[in-house]
Amino acid sequence: MKNTTPAATTTVWLVEDHEDCRRMVARVINRANAMRCDHSFSTCEEALSALSSGAAPDVVLLDVGLPRMNGIQGIREIKARAPSTHVVMLTVFDDHEKVFNAICAGASGYLLKTADDQAIVNAIQEVLNGGAPMNPRVARMVLGMFTRLTEPAKRDYGLSARETQILELMSHGLIKKEIADRLGLSYHTVDNHLRSIYSKLHVHTRGGAVAKALTEKLL
Repeated sequence: MKNTTPAATTTVWLVEDHEDCRRMVARVINRANAMRCDHSFSTCEEALSALSSGAAPDVVLLDVGLPRMNGIQGIREIKARAPSTHVVMLTVFDDHEKVFNAICAGASGYLLKTADDQAIVNAIQEVLNGGAPMNPRVARMVLGMFTRLTEPAKRDYGLSARETQILELMSHGLIKKEIADRLGLSYHTVDNHLRSIYSKLHVHTRGGAVAKALTEKLL
């Protein structure tokens, strides 16, 4: 296990295909206390070759949009070769798909290239302390994505469009006659629809149907 105590020098690799950006970020890291960017690469392939022939770094700052092997693929390969190395994305991309795929692939953090010098240094320190550095916009995006993923799937009870419409009106407190008048249907037709709704939802009362619809977000 690598030593990540404050007294140790944190080794950082940078994978970025734009030379000016690569030089700038490397300079920021090398100016920081107890940090050293001793390798920078323009492609994932170069970084993976270096991993195969030497010691792994503590942290890799990795772009997403790289030539040949992209950053998302690169995360998986880096983690396969160096499981204890933290990978932090440093990229211009902040769309949902790339953020989600990067995190699923094993990224420990996700920063945008608009981050200032101190934010980059802080992110490296944070990830070594067990954190997951992200700017507020990306953090909100990630929270929203995983909230949606953990929501229970909406069960399909096979309600027809008309039955759903009637159930919606029931949830607003309308009785059979009012529903019939609102939809231009006969009282008998509405009653038949209600019987079908009860059967499909496996309930026996109006209250039970409305409660189930609201609890399971059927409306």
